[in-house]
Amino acid sequence: MTDPIKLVLSAALLLLAACRSDPINFHTLTPLQAGDGRPAGADIQIEGISVPPQVDRPQIVIRQGDSGLVILETEWWGASLVDELSSALENQLAKSSLPRRASVRLDVQRFDSVPGRYALLDVRWRLRPTDAGDKALLSCRSTLQTPAGPSIDALVMAHQKNIERLAEAIVRTAGSDQGQCP
Repeated sequence: MTDPIKLVLSAALLLLAACRSDPINFHTLTPLQAGDGRPAGADIQIEGISVPPQVDRPQIVIRQGDSGLVILETEWWGASLVDELSSALENQLAKSSLPRRASVRLDVQRFDSVPGRYALLDVRWRLRPTDAGDKALLSCRSTLQTPAGPSIDALVMAHQKNIERLAEAIVRTAGSDQGQCP
């Protein structure tokens, strides 16, 4: 009678081990802030952000080879990619202070993640002072690429740097009297 019990217990343990899955790791594009206080608010409001459908998912998508994409089933964004980009950009823009308020709309053309090589953000953005009509609309494009280490954490930090540089370009353009793209 003990042999069938051992057999059943062994089979149950094997089934439980087979059902075990790797834990899901969550990542954010908003870097950890040093200091106690957070800036009061941004002078630049984000109207909207669009991203390519290939990366518009909760899982992190990386490039593999010249034409492959891999969906990482255990590496996820903390929110949708659009929400992560919006939160991170709002966080960076909140550090600025401008003489006039503006709004920006972003259309991400490419959001490439290549572990061990780089993170790339190619984005078209339209900036509009909120106190001006359609004539003040300025259309710009920024292509930002930052080297990345082989880990997903290093890749996410490279994307964070790209967003920081994008925010700097938007603030510089919004604060300029010439109304020119960087």
